[in-house]
Amino acid sequence: MAVQKMPPRTVPEAAVALGISIHTVRSWIAQHRIGYLKLGRAVRIPQAEIDRILRESAVPAAPHRALAGAKPRTA
Repeated sequence: MAVQKMPPRTVPEAAVALGISIHTVRSWIAQHRIGYLKLGRAVRIPQAEIDRILRESAVPAAPHRALAGAKPRTA
């Protein structure tokens, strides 16, 4: 089975995929915080960049106090 590559996304599509505003994506492009392709006047965001941002922005959950052996609080 062949793995299909996602084509690069437009700025609005990247914003939706990341759950942020179009303005933020354009700001990140200007600051070089996100990689992009410049095809003439068109700007496209590679799927690999979207995946990288999501991966690097993930914050692991803290262990739950009850699971860590701590006594539950009483009011």
